[in-house]
Amino acid sequence: MNIAERIVRTSKRIPDKKSVVFSERQSDGSYHYPFYTFKQFEERSNQFAHKLTEAGIRPGMRTLLFVKPCLDFSIITFALFKIGAVPVLIDPGMGIKNLLLSIKQVKPEAMVSIGLVHWIRRLKPSSFENVKVKVSLDKVGFSTNYIYEGLDKADKSFPVYPAKDEDYSAILFTSGGTGIPKGVLYNHGILNAQTDALQNMFSLDETQSDLPGFPLFALFTLAMGMTSVVPDMDPTKPAKCDPAKLVQNIQDNHITFVAGSPSIWEKVGKYCLAHKIKLPSIKQVVMFGAPVRSEIHEMYKKILGNGDTYTPYGATESLPISLISGSEILGSKSEKTKRGDGTCIGMAVPGIEIKIIKASDIPEAELLELGPEDIGEIVVSGLQVTPAYFEMPLENEKAKIIENGKIWHRVGDIGYLDRDQNLWFLGRKTHRVKVDDTTTHYSIRVEAIFNQHPVIKRTALIQIFRDGHITPALVVERLDGNTKLTGAFKGELEALARSSFHTQMIQDFYLHSSFPVDVRHNIKIDRLKLSKWAQKKE
Repeated sequence: MNIAERIVRTSKRIPDKKSVVFSERQSDGSYHYPFYTFKQFEERSNQFAHKLTEAGIRPGMRTLLFVKPCLDFSIITFALFKIGAVPVLIDPGMGIKNLLLSIKQVKPEAMVSIGLVHWIRRLKPSSFENVKVKVSLDKVGFSTNYIYEGLDKADKSFPVYPAKDEDYSAILFTSGGTGIPKGVLYNHGILNAQTDALQNMFSLDETQSDLPGFPLFALFTLAMGMTSVVPDMDPTKPAKCDPAKLVQNIQDNHITFVAGSPSIWEKVGKYCLAHKIKLPSIKQVVMFGAPVRSEIHEMYKKILGNGDTYTPYGATESLPISLISGSEILGSKSEKTKRGDGTCIGMAVPGIEIKIIKASDIPEAELLELGPEDIGEIVVSGLQVTPAYFEMPLENEKAKIIENGKIWHRVGDIGYLDRDQNLWFLGRKTHRVKVDDTTTHYSIRVEAIFNQHPVIKRTALIQIFRDGHITPALVVERLDGNTKLTGAFKGELEALARSSFHTQMIQDFYLHSSFPVDVRHNIKIDRLKLSKWAQKKE
């Protein structure tokens, strides 16, 4: 089924319910909230579909989409779904170099974007050489079609392309945080399976409303019939959000569901505690993109009324995989995390199968499955698992294992399944430090021991090369930003290292003022970059 059919059905069932709402800040600091009802959403997306079709966009056409979060972002996306086109969504925060490489790799045949991207197209034409249809949200010339010209006169009905489950629906790019950005092929069956899974996981329905810290999440909640409020923040810089603005957006709209990077909700949580604010309307605070510290879950115990925090696990290629609540983490799992057992990320969601295989950096032709408690590489299979990357056969060979016709995706993470089938995360495969054939250190396991120090904000396990050997080391970011490794502080770190079997080999420490993090969630530590930084200091 074409994912756009969900909007068609919702517009008939609850036509007057608010669909998308925009947070428009006024000069006095208050907010105006313009919105479209689901009936208006459906009609406007049909009008956009007519305009895009007139411009030359056809079913199956890869269409580069660069639209800032606004009332029309989701509407235009669903208009492309209705046509049967394949929107290509690339995170602009990945930097201009990776952005242009990603565009060149995916070979878009059309583009719908703000005027700035059309200027970039003119300056860097080689990345856009396959683009034949050009549509702009701004009047820029350059032989582009201005999408708003005559939009209100367009027909408000449009026949939805009868997509099959296996028909491609979108190409979403990975952030490239641990390698090159890759275009992940989605089909309509996967989008529908993800929507159903998320709806069941959080008991979501059309009586609820969400505030997505990650814009693409709104596509799922709108497909469920929820009201989606565009927050007042720059989604490409979540760590720089203003928590006061987000709290006001939540309170003004009686938001019940929020989702996004832990970097957002940690700031909001600290702001609420400092100003003694409670958010009783929220039922679920969903954080994804990186492991979430127990302190954040504890914060929201004081802020929410009957709500809870949740940390779903997944990746662009496979979402969601597993789920755990903050209550469960604080109830029985946090002490194991502090001991270095890893971060518990819950049990597989319905429709997903998880296995642990022997970790390898080479393509695998078969599953070498390990037993309970055995540490290895996480692989997953199920309805939400994407089939391939777009025209990247070597990356497909590295990431996909085909067994009896079933696709298994290598997530790229290290972990283990306990005897109750809970999945435990130990870190990225590329971040493990393999000293020799018998000794391997894992980032999350090691860092948990040191992160308990009261002046430490976060730590990063790295490797350095010394005298031809790999040596594990630790980079520390203090809460006060101090980068001077005093004898007293070093002694405290050495004592922590001796306190656990997992950290006894750590003898080298480096202080860094501010860790480099990923562009998408602003929280995943770039340990490879820190390794290079420390190696230079050697």
